[in-house]
Amino acid sequence: YYLAHQSLPSVFVLYTEFRYGWNERTVGLSLAAVGVCAAIVSGGLVGPYVKKFGERWSLASGLFFGAIGFALFALASKRWFFLAGIPFIALWGVAGPAAQSLMSRYVDHSSQGKLQGAVNSLRALTGMAGPLLFTQVFTVAISTGSFAHIPGAPYFLAAFLLLASILVALTAARNIPE
Repeated sequence: YYLAHQSLPSVFVLYTEFRYGWNERTVGLSLAAVGVCAAIVSGGLVGPYVKKFGERWSLASGLFFGAIGFALFALASKRWFFLAGIPFIALWGVAGPAAQSLMSRYVDHSSQGKLQGAVNSLRALTGMAGPLLFTQVFTVAISTGSFAHIPGAPYFLAAFLLLASILVALTAARNIPE
């Protein structure tokens, strides 16, 4: 989950400039759209969504929405197609609170600090590894000597990571009471 997220700050600007010729203004407007969509999801949708569908379904569906968003980013040959991925990336936001709730219930009260420390350590590690990984994938994917020219490769990788995260999350959460 956290590693997949690193694809966004690592290659978003590079990718959109390379693939669509976007300038600073266009990138800024698209990131503003990301912010508005994320605010709508986190501010108004997460609570009712998790309440209606439960934590496991919210976690799995949120990760799946993120994978769809990344796949749209990767496949988008046109700007509008890329922009269509933004709401799906925002809907990925329902996964985080559901995962946090499930993890918090999995450990006893005296271990909550350890859990949060471990989660933040993972976030920090992916914050170090992600930029290197995704920029190198992007570099190889667009280089003239590569076997295939696939500019969306970093986002394909992010989508794959989220799909794998669904399997890991559902396996880990299967014994946690809802």
